[in-house]
Amino acid sequence: MFKAAVNLNIEYLRNFIKLVQYKSFSELAKDLPISQSTLSHQISQLEKEFEVVLIDRSTKRFELTEAGKVFLKHAVEIIRLYDDCKQEISKFKDQRIEEIIISASTIPGSHILPKFIANFRNKNPNVNFKILINNSQKSIENLKKNIANFAGIGSFMNNDENDFDYIEIGQDEFKFICSPTHELLKNGKDVVNFSDLTKYPFVWREKGSGMRNTFKHQFPDYKKLNIKLEINDNDSIISTVNESNFISVMSEMMADKAESAGLIKYLKVKGYPSIVKRSLYFIKLKDKKLSKLKKRFWDELKSKFTIK
Repeated sequence: MFKAAVNLNIEYLRNFIKLVQYKSFSELAKDLPISQSTLSHQISQLEKEFEVVLIDRSTKRFELTEAGKVFLKHAVEIIRLYDDCKQEISKFKDQRIEEIIISASTIPGSHILPKFIANFRNKNPNVNFKILINNSQKSIENLKKNIANFAGIGSFMNNDENDFDYIEIGQDEFKFICSPTHELLKNGKDVVNFSDLTKYPFVWREKGSGMRNTFKHQFPDYKKLNIKLEINDNDSIISTVNESNFISVMSEMMADKAESAGLIKYLKVKGYPSIVKRSLYFIKLKDKKLSKLKKRFWDELKSKFTIK
């Protein structure tokens, strides 16, 4: 009796296909909501079900066995048939159950997109949104690896813009910030010389951040700053600045609430009426075929930002 047909797990197949794309258990596990050991167990279960070795573990490079190559071909077809079947059957339930996955950096993901997502969800109650908050580089990688359907970014991170379809969803401006009690603000000043900024430690975002990438490209004098620390979370940067003599640069959209709450103060710099301005984008892979529901969401968002 062929027991694999009964016990086969669709998600195991999906993860096997992704693993072949990543060619690394550890790298794939970073992008999945499961541990590396769980992922390894899933692959072992598939091998147990079919009583063959799918991955050659005798070499340092990731390689499929001949059986693994055959399995991959059929796994891709099974997943395609399963998804098509699920989509067709949903019509009989008078529902269209679908998940839309968006990988977005902080400003698009937390400050711009939520209201549009909520509005679309109200009109389409059978769509489930999953929002992954990552920096711009990671969001673009997730898009290319088909982990996400769309991405919200603050920079194309040196990728070719022509590889994507995109919608400009906002404009952002950067401001220098410091603690409300910082020495730079003594005697009630909030306008300083740039040379004064270089005397204090500077904290900014991690590599891969769209904000950091844009700041480096548009503000070449960043090299003169006394860079001492990088942090991959804006709230943590605000806390660091609030409790120390560190200064930083931050999106005005992100910093406004912290400034209103008295956690930070904006710094105006002589000779620099504007520090950095950038566009924010909602993107998908160029000419990527979308389901009707995903295309409806894309088109609706595009209509909201059409210049009239």
